[in-house]
Amino acid sequence: MSHDRNLLVFAAFNGAMAVALGAFAAHGAGPAVKGLLTTGAQYQMVHAVLAVACAIWAAGGRTARIAGWLAAGGGLIFSLALAMIGLLSLRTMGMVAPIGGTLMITGWIVLAIAAFRSHNVNA
Repeated sequence: MSHDRNLLVFAAFNGAMAVALGAFAAHGAGPAVKGLLTTGAQYQMVHAVLAVACAIWAAGGRTARIAGWLAAGGGLIFSLALAMIGLLSLRTMGMVAPIGGTLMITGWIVLAIAAFRSHNVNA
């Protein structure tokens, strides 16, 4: 089976970071920060899992790997932006979060393209 090792490693670290942020949100963050960290962690985890799926889906080819990188990168940017807003009061990161969101959305669209183009789909 063909897979993208670098994407798998990146996705795994994203998943670990999402768990850490979620745990901090649940056990160490104040009420004002908790919501931002929880939202960021949830989006980051979902997109880390998507990246893993894209990394191991051989039939998706290069297009699926691109989708995975977009999803994982977007999840990381979005999550970090929310964390910086909450933990460091860097309100200017509110302009960065939509970049992460756009990358995540684009990742899903590129995944749909990969699925449409895939010839190795069991019917």
